[in-house]
Amino acid sequence: MDTQEWNPGQLLEISGNYWKSCTLHAGVKLDLFTAIGGNQLTSEEVAQKLNVDKRGVTMLLNAFSAMNLLVKKDDKYSNTPSSTSLLSKDSPQYIGYMIMHHHQMVESWSKLDRAVKTGTPVRTRASHSSEEWRESFLMGMFNMAMVLAPLLIAKIDLSNRFHLLDLGGGPGTYAVHFCLKNPHLKATVFDLPTTGSFARKTIEKFGLSDRIDFIEGNYLKEDIEGTYDVAWLSHIFHGEGPEECKKIILKTVSALEPGGMIIVHDFILNNRMDGPLFPALFSLNMLLGTARGQAYSEEQIKDMLAGAGVKGIRRIPFQSPNDSGIIAGIV
Repeated sequence: MDTQEWNPGQLLEISGNYWKSCTLHAGVKLDLFTAIGGNQLTSEEVAQKLNVDKRGVTMLLNAFSAMNLLVKKDDKYSNTPSSTSLLSKDSPQYIGYMIMHHHQMVESWSKLDRAVKTGTPVRTRASHSSEEWRESFLMGMFNMAMVLAPLLIAKIDLSNRFHLLDLGGGPGTYAVHFCLKNPHLKATVFDLPTTGSFARKTIEKFGLSDRIDFIEGNYLKEDIEGTYDVAWLSHIFHGEGPEECKKIILKTVSALEPGGMIIVHDFILNNRMDGPLFPALFSLNMLLGTARGQAYSEEQIKDMLAGAGVKGIRRIPFQSPNDSGIIAGIV
């Protein structure tokens, strides 16, 4: 395996990358890009719109110009096509909620050394209970899934399946896209009560209330209601330890009809556990926020499925922009 050689400049660039991250977070938190919209505004006009200090916002606007997220001409600032589509709330491609979710995790990441020393989380659940955190998380998950789901679902054949269980499905984005692609399919989203309102609104927005329902429950503490012929487990393993994952699989298998399909979607490490980079870093994120969560390798996931009696286990080829992968099998 090739080993990258590092120089001081490269290491210092990584070390200082949080400067750019915090600049982006501030712009999104202030809703600067939405405020500019399709206009060309001076720093004074932006300051008035946002009710912020002119000197401070001028520095921020210049930094965004240097980052090629704004265009500066004759002391006026305008959005670029990218900032218009991705950072303005007026755009359906807006990703600001996920950026704010990242912002809310900055404090815990600054304490990574403490988490490594103690092996215990430093991000408290209390922060997750706030309305602001919940909105950023759910909307961030929704927006990311809206981009990923059409690509991913094209790789999965559910033409002979009729009732999908979307376990821990949050806003129900994947259930929606599975049903849109498979007109004969109905689905049930099973998740905590705190996500129910948002999921029902999402399902209604796509006109699928007659085919997708929501069951409130905790899949670690309660049995899964209903009987299904396919189960979709997306991004729930990484929040739990190995024993909890095995428990989730057993409960899911018990809710599937004979011949039912179980599909796991998550950030999957290689069998050496040292790559790809994003799942490896995401494992550290789970160290910061959970007691036992981590990213799992393909081998680990397959072994857990096999231990529950799942057969024909296979990795479904899928090139993901965030290194997520799909593993499926039959019960």
